[in-house]
Amino acid sequence: MSEPKTTTSSDDGPREFVTASLAGQLFGVPVLSVHDILSPHALTNVPLAPPEVAGALNLRGRIVTAIDLRARLGLPPADREKSMSIVVEHRGEPYSLLIDEVGEVLSVGDDAFERNPPTLDVHWREVASGVFRLDGQLMVVLDVDRLLDFGQARAA
Repeated sequence: MSEPKTTTSSDDGPREFVTASLAGQLFGVPVLSVHDILSPHALTNVPLAPPEVAGALNLRGRIVTAIDLRARLGLPPADREKSMSIVVEHRGEPYSLLIDEVGEVLSVGDDAFERNPPTLDVHWREVASGVFRLDGQLMVVLDVDRLLDFGQARAA
């Protein structure tokens, strides 16, 4: 991937997201949070892991925990052999987010940003920091930290 423009604050202009889809829902991950995009990978089962953990994979010598976003968001399972991945880091550890497909890098102006609407599915609302309305489509902005804190949410 080419070097992204470093726009992190709303005063700097448009924000950039790697777009992806899951069960037909478009979502975006802030481009600066994305370390890699992976084609389908073989996963190693992790015994006694929570249902959201699909397994582990080896990425250039690092063990990466693969998170099944469908399980995390209460969606029906899909064929994992066709799942692509977005690799992000959380608390110094890499995680692979299994998704249906990767889109493009999208620059979006803050004028299209809104807080989570009350009609947004409760599972998505739990892990989203807001939405962008784009030409008749809603792009959910994924909050990686909230998404990967599922173990703490379950303990509470």
